[in-house]
Amino acid sequence: MINRISNCIQKSKENFSTILKDENLLQTIEQIVKVCIDAFRNDKKMLLCGNGGSASDAQHIAAELSGRFYKDRKPLYAEALHVNSSYITAVANDYGYEETYARMTEAAGRKEDVLLGISTSGNSPNVVKAMQKAKEMDMITIGFTGEDGGKMKGICDIIIRVPSSDTPRIQEAHILIGHIICQLIEEELF
Repeated sequence: MINRISNCIQKSKENFSTILKDENLLQTIEQIVKVCIDAFRNDKKMLLCGNGGSASDAQHIAAELSGRFYKDRKPLYAEALHVNSSYITAVANDYGYEETYARMTEAAGRKEDVLLGISTSGNSPNVVKAMQKAKEMDMITIGFTGEDGGKMKGICDIIIRVPSSDTPRIQEAHILIGHIICQLIEEELF
């Protein structure tokens, strides 16, 4: 079992090393930070969405921004779209699960707000539909996916495509990148 544990850690290390050497990916992270800083400075908000572990990552990133990361500071308006279980279950029941995030994006989003959609495949129907709705509303769309990018690669203004097809490795990278973005936003704004 120790060998299997070591193997998991080694695969994660290799994934992070690949990211670290990818200048384009690092520049994309920088671009996301700048876009988010600009949005927050202009009294805009960040909405986030995903399913399963990606929903957890969306909620985690929202909490770091709206709560605090390192500093005691003013909260930033960041919210994960799935946190109202009554809303999610009502819309899923009445309109279908694929409509859940698009309807809340329409309700909560405004022009030049940011929507961050997280999907390891880039093909989650409810996240894709939310991205499409956000584009219609002139929101800024940011995607976190795996190496293929799926349908999101043709929709997002900015996309992080983690160079892996292994879901756990993709998710580990998503939260690392999310933490980097939160840290840099906080350092720049406060």
